[in-house]
Amino acid sequence: MTRIDLTGLDVRAAQVWGGIRLVPLVREEPVEGLRLHREVYERTHGDGPSSVDVGDGTVYTSYVPHGFVADWSGTGREEAAYGTRLGDAPRAVVPVRAPHHRLAKRRRGERRLRFLPLHLALDGYLSLHFGGPTVLWEEWSRQALRRGLPPRAEAAYAGVDVPGLAEALRVFEVHPGQCGVLVYAADALAAAFVVPHPEDYRLLHPTLVEDLYGELVHQYAHYGAPVPEFAARIRDGAGGIRNLADLRAAAREQERRWAVAHDGLMARDLLETPYAFERAYRTGPFSLYRFLPPFLRDGREQHIGELITDRKGRTAYLKTFRLSDAQVRRGYLLRRLASCDWHPGRTAEALGVSGEELVRRIRSAGFGPLLDAHGLARAARVSQEG
Repeated sequence: MTRIDLTGLDVRAAQVWGGIRLVPLVREEPVEGLRLHREVYERTHGDGPSSVDVGDGTVYTSYVPHGFVADWSGTGREEAAYGTRLGDAPRAVVPVRAPHHRLAKRRRGERRLRFLPLHLALDGYLSLHFGGPTVLWEEWSRQALRRGLPPRAEAAYAGVDVPGLAEALRVFEVHPGQCGVLVYAADALAAAFVVPHPEDYRLLHPTLVEDLYGELVHQYAHYGAPVPEFAARIRDGAGGIRNLADLRAAAREQERRWAVAHDGLMARDLLETPYAFERAYRTGPFSLYRFLPPFLRDGREQHIGELITDRKGRTAYLKTFRLSDAQVRRGYLLRRLASCDWHPGRTAEALGVSGEELVRRIRSAGFGPLLDAHGLARAARVSQEG
């Protein structure tokens, strides 16, 4: 599996509120055998940050508006409780890191899996080549060689602070059979959200305003102009509309054209990008994955996310997070360093830049503490003498 497959999900006409566009995803038949519920985690330190005890004495602390419960017990009776949001700051910092098998927990004897939405995906990005240099190259500091990358953190905005999103979700019309939505800001894809059953979507639709969104999405929503609404225009030509059946057929054709245009243009980067999938959990016919993009600097959108598929490969659950250009650059740089055994000279050659430019990029990406000034100076002298 290398791509996101939305087979079985049909696009409906978009709804617009200012610069926010919401595109419904509808299923003819829900994915049988799996339901998705919401679980609220209590704060463990009074008014401090929310923490989740993930076992073995480890506590994972982060922005935790709610957790998801994947339920394949067949009862489908669990109700959601509305709950928490951390602090008053507009941005929530997601620290590194807990092993992914601890972010998805199944209690003994239960046919339910608890996991924190998007945290599997964010942990995968934050731990990208976390071990740092694997070879004792003199350009790297002792800290880098002993401990790898320092603890990394990425800033994200809560949905309530993305301009226009809360109001758009409030007035959004939920379609019969709707199991998902694509959220656009200034017609740039901000997030995709898919669940297995229409009742799950109705229950979890309000949680979109509590989810995490990238800095780029916040900027687009804040500075972007209002986007045009979807409008079907049916012209009555020769032998055209004669009755209601003709009108209905013409309207459906307009919807079909909109769906084709949407998938081929607006959602193209999400659907056509090859991802690296890592399975975090498997039970029966369902598998929970997280995925990372190729980090190619080709101007395309780059998303991280998590996915549950059934035995047929159908997408039962999907949640994505749009990376900013700076986050893509960091991922790209780490990938190139790792592919060259963290050798600065070979990495610079592979990138087609000078050693000084590579050092500048490393520092600009926030990895400057990994470098050793004396080692860099010695390597520069050797290079000049050579």
